[in-house]
Amino acid sequence: MTIALSPIGVIHSPHRAAVGTPIQPVYAKGIEGQVVVDPAFEDALLDIDGFEHIWLVYFFDRAAIFKPRVVPYRDTREHGLFATRSPSRPNPIGLSVVRLLGLEGNVLRVLGIDVLDGTPLIDIKPYVPDFDAHSSSRAGWLDERREDRMLADDRFHDPE
Repeated sequence: MTIALSPIGVIHSPHRAAVGTPIQPVYAKGIEGQVVVDPAFEDALLDIDGFEHIWLVYFFDRAAIFKPRVVPYRDTREHGLFATRSPSRPNPIGLSVVRLLGLEGNVLRVLGIDVLDGTPLIDIKPYVPDFDAHSSSRAGWLDERREDRMLADDRFHDPE
């Protein structure tokens, strides 16, 4: 089966290269960005500004090829890809929860952006605490991680 997706917009951020980019939104405190939605989808943004946070679903367009095992940023040993958030996936799709600061036309201003500038946007979904927050969940190997890295290096991206 082939699945075809088309971008609905583009994400803009101050992050021009993978190296030094925060590895998760929680480590991107104070970093603002913009999500420019294609004008054809502007009407779909109705009522999004009532949410404090939103999920951005995007395509890792600069990620290295799929690797079934990786050494993630927050550890020093190898794990199965699906037990990590490495961008080197069979379908390189990423997601980030960011704070929504405002909406003007087809442009969303966001805070806590951990995405490279120019990344293709696939979808937007509202963050709903009742559905999305599970604070007492186990976090697998991360509960005993060996590394406390917050910024990316070049291990998962093609040379830029």
